[in-house]
Amino acid sequence: MRGAKRARAGALVAAIATALTGLAGTAVAAPAGPAAQQATPAEIARTAPVRWEDCTKDQLRGVPEDQVKLYSCSRYRVPVDHDDASLGSIDIALMKRAAKVPGQRIGSLFLNPGGPGGSGLRMPIAGDRYFRPQVMDRFDLVGFDPRGVGASNPLRCFTTAEDAADVQNEMVPVPLSRKEISGTLAAYRDYGQFCRRNAGALLDHMSTRDVVRDLDQLRAAVGDKQLTYTGFSYGTLVGSTYAAMFPKQTRAIVIDGNVDPQLRTSDGVTYDLARAQGFEIALAGFLDRCAQAGDKCAFSAGDPRAKFDELREHVRTDPITLPDGTKIDLGALTGAVSSSLYSPASFGELAEGLQQAYSVLHPSLQAQSARKGTLSAGRGGLLDLAPDSPYTGDDSYFAVNCADKPMRIRQEQVPGIAAKADRESPTFGRYQVFSDIAACPVWPAAKTSDPYRGPWRANTATPVLVVSNFYDPATRYRFGQRMAEELGNSRLLSVDAFGHCILGKARGVDDATAAYLIDLKVPAAGQVFQPDQQPFTTPAKG
Repeated sequence: MRGAKRARAGALVAAIATALTGLAGTAVAAPAGPAAQQATPAEIARTAPVRWEDCTKDQLRGVPEDQVKLYSCSRYRVPVDHDDASLGSIDIALMKRAAKVPGQRIGSLFLNPGGPGGSGLRMPIAGDRYFRPQVMDRFDLVGFDPRGVGASNPLRCFTTAEDAADVQNEMVPVPLSRKEISGTLAAYRDYGQFCRRNAGALLDHMSTRDVVRDLDQLRAAVGDKQLTYTGFSYGTLVGSTYAAMFPKQTRAIVIDGNVDPQLRTSDGVTYDLARAQGFEIALAGFLDRCAQAGDKCAFSAGDPRAKFDELREHVRTDPITLPDGTKIDLGALTGAVSSSLYSPASFGELAEGLQQAYSVLHPSLQAQSARKGTLSAGRGGLLDLAPDSPYTGDDSYFAVNCADKPMRIRQEQVPGIAAKADRESPTFGRYQVFSDIAACPVWPAAKTSDPYRGPWRANTATPVLVVSNFYDPATRYRFGQRMAEELGNSRLLSVDAFGHCILGKARGVDDATAAYLIDLKVPAAGQVFQPDQQPFTTPAKG
């Protein structure tokens, strides 16, 4: 998977993996909330329990020495195919952070960071970045790498890093010329052929249905009769699928940054084009806020919308070279803006980078652009490895997406779809088409997987908590509304915020989530929450 895609799909994952903040203090004793029901002896007999052991030093990197005792790790065996044991088994990597107040423990809280392909193994280490202290006190946080991801039998299409580089380096993020388009499409065909040769039986069993069946087995294996779960981004599809498939085993599910499950699993092309529109909405919101911020936004002078459009159209045909020698073409500009829209904390730097690039087109403005931003999204690469270096990545992103999203098109139709997307979403349409749609028509397991496609009605005892930002680029607000509508038994928490996902960055949402997870208290309907900080403003106190 090329670096630009890794950067975009894994932005939330990277934030979680690096957030190694201290653990919250012990809470004052409080009345016990509704406890998660424990698995019955019969269920435990049918499901081997997780055997927790000490984590390795690498797994615990960044954890203070006095907190290491809270953590334990395991590997748990699940079948490749839950309906056919003859295909063998794989191991799921798990990490647990024990409840801080054991006497008030409710149960386990499973976590998923999204992606698909995001490693959730170390999420418990960063749990206090996303949850209020009382949640950390009352739940064992359980992180895991889903099947085919990270430490859980990674699905690999390549055997050497050089083969991967040969294919990935032919993929142009935003191809325009016939040569770029044909080369990118050919690279996706080669990618699929490598996968069919090398990925093994797991390739046909990477759908979200498979992940959810693993999760249900893990839920029973840790001794919980019902699941308590929080999922971000793609993790919202995991949570909603679980609620639909296993409503009686569902205790409480929080999903933040939501997909539209019905659309995603019924029409992948329409879903991805709608996803591109979400990025356009977030970009328009960024440019409007920049104009309103005045001097607090480096790109505010004049008309930010007109300036951005001029810059984008210029680099379609003529790349810009910044004073430091950085070359900005359409792919670099689109990737940088796309990545920045995930996090409002990066908006100031994005504005500075845009102004610097715009000043190259208008030299008289260069004296006003002394502040140096960045428009680098990074592409990664495998260029400096020894011959026949082992391939250490995984290819779970397309393995999951192409299993779940039906693309009822031929690959030769992709250029026409990209042209249509250019008209509907001029900044991100083509980028989205060649990032997601182009691969699936030639993905070897697209038609042999067994995804869950509904029904989506969540007949759970407690409504699912659906959290959605107005200006979320990757999972637009309309997706959150549709998630709530399709689940039916749900409660939508709307947030007037930018960025992808919000838990840990809006005190009102965090408090409501804590009450929901601990006491099963469902927030009042119709609320609109505010983030702790809006772009280009001073952080709120308290």
